[in-house]
Amino acid sequence: QVQLVESGGGLVQGGGSLRLSCAASGRTFSNYAMGWFRQAPGKERELVAGISSSGGGTYYADSVKGRFTISRDNAKNTVYLQMNSLKPEDTAAYYCARGPTFYGCSGAGCYRSPGQYTDWGQGTQVTVSS
Repeated sequence: QVQLVESGGGLVQGGGSLRLSCAASGRTFSNYAMGWFRQAPGKERELVAGISSSGGGTYYADSVKGRFTISRDNAKNTVYLQMNSLKPEDTAAYYCARGPTFYGCSGAGCYRSPGQYTDWGQGTQVTVSS
């Protein structure tokens, strides 16, 4: 079973930046799509960004497009979420998640669809003050 450990959350002023990291265990990290979700109090968990196993394909929710960037380093078994121009409405717990393998799923739907993600980290809190 994969272990996903997020880090990099914290308190930041509106307009600031944070970079989240997610370190994954196992030797097959590069086979899997990865994603970042967030959940604010009283709201459903939402897919913020997804990335294909190779890193060649990415997806962003409309609410973060142009401000957040997802990337991965397969040599380090790590996926990142660079968050710029943060807003108070970005305040949430952020979760790293593992999606399907490239041989089990093909196409952009593999990392764009929330239902494709099956393994989760414990989350890291991001709080943006106004």
